[in-house]
Amino acid sequence: MAVQALYSYDNGGGSLEEVLKLEWENLPEDDKNVATVDFARALIAGTINHKDEVDEMIQKHLTGNWDFSRINKVSLAILRISTFTLMFQKDVHPSIVIDEAIDIAQDYGTDDSFRFINAVLDNIRKELNAETNAGEE
Repeated sequence: MAVQALYSYDNGGGSLEEVLKLEWENLPEDDKNVATVDFARALIAGTINHKDEVDEMIQKHLTGNWDFSRINKVSLAILRISTFTLMFQKDVHPSIVIDEAIDIAQDYGTDDSFRFINAVLDNIRKELNAETNAGEE
């Protein structure tokens, strides 16, 4: 849900407020789904509000000859949400973030996008882990 919303936003899908309505979804009323929708909205808003920082982190960790402008839009949406989560939602374990990103990329990305996404996110995880460990010394 969050990846779809960010993809839509990146492709001129309206303002943050419009995207957060998630109007294309049939949003059930039960408590479990309300929590899921609220979490998706937090991911979307956080990613968009920290887009410059997130994009800078992604660019810093592109592997090989990858150019940021060449990343397909689905992969970029997955990378942005996952990078936001790694950077700002410390209560979510990094391995869970990366595993979810890989699963989404396998379902919605190109054939090898999950490998690319895994490599970038793993490099980001390593940097953030090193920063955390350095801060504890």
